[in-house]
Amino acid sequence: MALLGPVHWSPPGVDRAAWRAALAEDVVDLLATLNEVDVAVAVTPADRALADALVWPGTVVYEVPEPTPTAVFAAIEGYDQAAVLAGDVPDLPALTVGKLLRPLTTRPVAVAPVEGGGPGLLGVAARLPVPGWLAPLDLDTAIPADARAGAPRPQDVAVTAGWRRLRGPADLATLDPAFEGWEATRALLSGSGRPA
Repeated sequence: MALLGPVHWSPPGVDRAAWRAALAEDVVDLLATLNEVDVAVAVTPADRALADALVWPGTVVYEVPEPTPTAVFAAIEGYDQAAVLAGDVPDLPALTVGKLLRPLTTRPVAVAPVEGGGPGLLGVAARLPVPGWLAPLDLDTAIPADARAGAPRPQDVAVTAGWRRLRGPADLATLDPAFEGWEATRALLSGSGRPA
């Protein structure tokens, strides 16, 4: 599931709302290509219009009181496990999503850190219902140790492969033009524009 949280910057000359929409569209499109994954989007009520503009008919949109994985997990019904991914990873490899879900066969929670150091998580996956010891995590500021803080044993939280997020100007240089996907973000950056 893509959690469409706030985006705090945009490249020079790019409208922030259009930037946020392009990033989110690419993440949702990526999830739609994954096998054995039901695509869903989570937003706060204030961002419902953004979600509705991006999803295909029939895609579930969860409204949550706060943009945290634990709020999203609490809203989900009818599933044994779920993964919540940040909405600013337009070029995320599908394999990284699989690596986040894989540990749930033996552990109740898995987290993927942001690559390159610094705080932040790419995503959080959990068996449902989510363990009561998992504290609310802010994907922008949390680190794997925050997820482990309340766990009965540190190994209850798997730390998987990370990936970069587009959270600032320096992150633009990490985008690989040869990498497939991220069409909406690519179009916006190329100046060809795309409706948000």
